[in-house]
Amino acid sequence: MEDDMKFRHTLPVQIRFSDVDQYGHMNNSSYFSLYDLAKTSYMREVFGDKDWKHIGIVVANINADFLAPVFFSDDLVIHTSVIHLGHKSFTLLQRAVNKASGVLKCQCRTIMVGYDVASKEPVELPADFKRAICDYEGKTLEELSQPLK
Repeated sequence: MEDDMKFRHTLPVQIRFSDVDQYGHMNNSSYFSLYDLAKTSYMREVFGDKDWKHIGIVVANINADFLAPVFFSDDLVIHTSVIHLGHKSFTLLQRAVNKASGVLKCQCRTIMVGYDVASKEPVELPADFKRAICDYEGKTLEELSQPLK
């Protein structure tokens, strides 16, 4: 993953009392709810009030690298970007960063799949869906369709 990557979507998050474990740092499972919150914010920003009744998206795979502990007093932001667009899936890269120090605390890759709610089957991502992501990210479909390294 590129260290100099620019993220257009940034969401400040509040660490809740329940996120902190007995050791005084944020529990690893808490990151995923913060990443979900940022995914939702990203989708709203990219798609506005899209009707999700006909095509949905579901998480097919999620992986996180925990790099440094987050403490209750940390000022945390979540950066989100689509780094790959496939035929039926796309990949999000998210990073939890200490806003004050700029220290990367955790990063996460999520593969999401287009999903037909009625048939309960994976479906190809619509062209307008891909176009909205490309426009938001400031990249072409060709750039976002390149294989991940």
